[in-house]
Amino acid sequence: MTAPVTKAAPPTYRGRFAPSPTGPLHMGSLYTALASFLDARHHLGSWQLRIDDIDPPRAVIGSVERILSGLKAHGLLWDGEVVYQSQSADAFERAIRELGQSGRLFRCRCTRADLKKTGSCGQVCVTQQHTDDAPHSLRVSVDRSLLTAFEDSFLGPQTITVEALPEDFIVKRRDGLFAYQLAAAVDDAQPNFTHIVRGKDLLDSTHRQRWLHAILGLSSPQYAHVALLHGTDGNKLSKQNGAPEVDLSQTADNLRQCLMLLQQAPPPASARNPQAILEHATANWAPPLHLSQHP
Repeated sequence: MTAPVTKAAPPTYRGRFAPSPTGPLHMGSLYTALASFLDARHHLGSWQLRIDDIDPPRAVIGSVERILSGLKAHGLLWDGEVVYQSQSADAFERAIRELGQSGRLFRCRCTRADLKKTGSCGQVCVTQQHTDDAPHSLRVSVDRSLLTAFEDSFLGPQTITVEALPEDFIVKRRDGLFAYQLAAAVDDAQPNFTHIVRGKDLLDSTHRQRWLHAILGLSSPQYAHVALLHGTDGNKLSKQNGAPEVDLSQTADNLRQCLMLLQQAPPPASARNPQAILEHATANWAPPLHLSQHP
């Protein structure tokens, strides 16, 4: 007899929400957290909270506690312990060494004023052999042939543009801190996470991070990007733009508003608290196939 063919079980869904500790939870971050949470829970997956604390100069005292309080108040409870990105410094340093061994890493002495419009090195530092004792950042030279387009779960096929994948980009800053692109690429790769749901403003970063995955021999997760929320002034709702903290006395209303902006089926009037609203939203979750939103 021929042994029956068994299909490999699909990988367990592992998602995350990864705010930086630069301010409290606002409606834009609640909206993104909710999309990530619902996508994970609808697929019976885990959902982790990671604090992306790799940029201490921008950190705001007390913001971690306020982010955690805001998520808990809205019923967005994560699995396991809170993870801090700074704890992955050894993995980031190993990635830097691997990039150096690949021959794509170079020291760049450009100031912000020297850079090209794409953010690439503007002084051909890749040919200069700068020494360690001169202030410099570490950049990687990009070979676009190593990366293909990908399918975004919400936005569909994504092709590569010059802006999305410039000639080079920073992986370690002049001040010695690891750059966002490297840290996110290493931390978000499988098997750490299988699915990443985040804002559309990071779509260009996804191309760079997938390129790093290819160079480092890592497996990319499945990406999905939600549209951005904008204030009445037309600017993206963000901590940088001074978005106000969510009102924790109106958690049910906050969730209903976010669900409406995510184009989800409205919870019944009988769902009056976060738990009931989230139960309905999880069961009825559908990919938000839209391009822009305003609160």
